[in-house]
Amino acid sequence: MNEPQPGPDQAAGPNQLPGPYLAPGPYAGGTAWPAGPPQPPPPAAAQPQWSSPGPYPGPYEGPYAGPYPWGPPPRARWVVPPPPGTRYDRLARTASHRWWRPILGTAAIIAVFLVLSILVGLVAFVVSLITGVPMVGTGTRLFADPVLDLGFQLGVIALLLPLVLGAAWLLQRRPPGSLSSVALRLRWRWMGACLLVALVAVVLGQVVEAMTLLSAGVDPGFRWAGWGEFLPAIIVVLLLVPFQSAAEEYAYRGWIIQGFGAYLRNPWPAILVGAAAFAASHGYTGWGIVYVFAFGMLMGWLAVRTGGLEAPIALHATNNFVAFGVVAASGDMGSAMEQGEVPWEALIGSAVQFAVFGIGVLIIARKWAIQTVSR
Repeated sequence: MNEPQPGPDQAAGPNQLPGPYLAPGPYAGGTAWPAGPPQPPPPAAAQPQWSSPGPYPGPYEGPYAGPYPWGPPPRARWVVPPPPGTRYDRLARTASHRWWRPILGTAAIIAVFLVLSILVGLVAFVVSLITGVPMVGTGTRLFADPVLDLGFQLGVIALLLPLVLGAAWLLQRRPPGSLSSVALRLRWRWMGACLLVALVAVVLGQVVEAMTLLSAGVDPGFRWAGWGEFLPAIIVVLLLVPFQSAAEEYAYRGWIIQGFGAYLRNPWPAILVGAAAFAASHGYTGWGIVYVFAFGMLMGWLAVRTGGLEAPIALHATNNFVAFGVVAASGDMGSAMEQGEVPWEALIGSAVQFAVFGIGVLIIARKWAIQTVSR
């Protein structure tokens, strides 16, 4: 009466455990799993698998994972960037710098420029034969037509731009953009701001110069010759002056300053040499030499101070636009490239221009936190 009665699971057999987890397969009623549902077997120890191309893919899980790098070793980069924290005038002193590279590059630029100038003279002779425009064999003029002559002369100066960039890449093995700025490129937004400051500075300088010349009884030369005289000349000016101005800045403020900077830590000797070379390349005399030299000093200092050529190019191009534009409006394009004596009164307007531009650029550069060293 008091004996326990077997439960439904006990009736299944003496070797079975309670629960529905019987052994699978046709042997129902066999030994049940000892605890719970069937579990997957423990993973085997990971065996190393080699990865190789072909029908046996799979990564190697050991300390040397990844495919074996077949083929020749990677070639060394030709262009070597400047180290981080380098000032603008020192950007030519990269890991590939050798003492002879700036000297060889300067000699190559001068030699190739002379050859190209001769070739341009031959092209001018062919153009003269085709168009019937006579050439001028005296002075600095090529053609009797002043607009055509201005175009050819501005174009010759613009040839310096690819020569300087090419010498930096080929002979100094550095990024050509290192001539532009410490960011290794032209900073267009910053240049746009500099152009606005330059426009204000040049206009104010022209106004002060005209007032000073008039008070001294000197004709400032403002005339209007008509649209027929003005339009052809101003089109040539608009198309070529940006390249002419940029070429001179890349040569005198870029190449020369960085060439000396490869040897000297102080930028002032390079700024002085660049300004002197810039003044010597112009035909001004008297006070005109003072003006051009001061212009070169300001541009060199701003290049180092702001870490690039954006500010010098902006003022140079804007100044030339206005100067050539005034000549084009007067219809006297024959004197556009003539350089000589400059009245000392004109230097007052130049001083105003330099002061407004320099102060304005420095204020904006500080507010914008313009980059002044390489990264």
